[in-house]
Amino acid sequence: MSTNPKARILAEALPYIRAYHGKTLVIRFGGNAMADPALKAGFARDVALLRLVGMKAIVVHGGGWRIDELMRQTGMESRRHRGVRVTDERTLTIVEMALGELNQELVGLINRHGGRAVGLSGQDGRFIHARRLTLSEDAGEADARDLGFVGDVESIDVDLIDLLLSRNFIPVIMPIGVGTDGTAYHINSDLLAGRLARTLEAEKLILMTNVPGVHDRAGKLVYVLTASEAEAFLREGVVDGGMRPRVAAALQAVREGVRSVHIIDGGVTSALLLEVLTAEGVGTALRSDAGPHFLEDSRDYLLAE
Repeated sequence: MSTNPKARILAEALPYIRAYHGKTLVIRFGGNAMADPALKAGFARDVALLRLVGMKAIVVHGGGWRIDELMRQTGMESRRHRGVRVTDERTLTIVEMALGELNQELVGLINRHGGRAVGLSGQDGRFIHARRLTLSEDAGEADARDLGFVGDVESIDVDLIDLLLSRNFIPVIMPIGVGTDGTAYHINSDLLAGRLARTLEAEKLILMTNVPGVHDRAGKLVYVLTASEAEAFLREGVVDGGMRPRVAAALQAVREGVRSVHIIDGGVTSALLLEVLTAEGVGTALRSDAGPHFLEDSRDYLLAE
């Protein structure tokens, strides 16, 4: 007698739901998925589902594409220096407008699917303490470039997050921090999500990107990557381009208390559920060298069958 595939999928999800019940997941939502209404709605549904089965989901979102769009519409030039948006006062206004709009939309979508989402900026309760980001001088540069209102995370006061999680709310955080003098700063969403996951010592940090994950020396997708393997990939140049800083950030996260970091393609429908609740997953799970790790070890075992 054949097994109903839907029943098999649900049965497969049960051990993962049990293992991660009550655990904290920090999810960075960005990339092309944010610009696609169907993927965005699907992501909101998946976040609501994870919360409803007992996982403590926190969303940190980007929105670079929408910022660029609004700047074009207002006739403003988007300037970048070494990949970082130069943010003057007018640009910061556009940044806050774009991120605020996306934040409200995500909160509404999650709530529509039965979640209890609350939109936050780092200025709320001043819980994200930021300082001005300065890049180290490049060879040939006379001095370090002033990036304007671009921030780095100084510290995160997690009392507000803990309070919301304890009441079964889903914090949806836009990457704006605040300086000691009250100045607002735009923070890279990957950077903020990583720092938040490390501060909370989260079970998982999930980075939704525009690529399937990390590839090995032969160009094959790696499903499970240990910290020492990731370090070797970085050292040998196996990981390059935009994936390099992401893998470096993932490596730092697992070395500072995060159990695993997942780099997945947000363009895959229900990528979040597939990565958290199935053996195969859809991307790369980076974990510390020490074990045991339920998801990664079970994935290794099941995929070897």
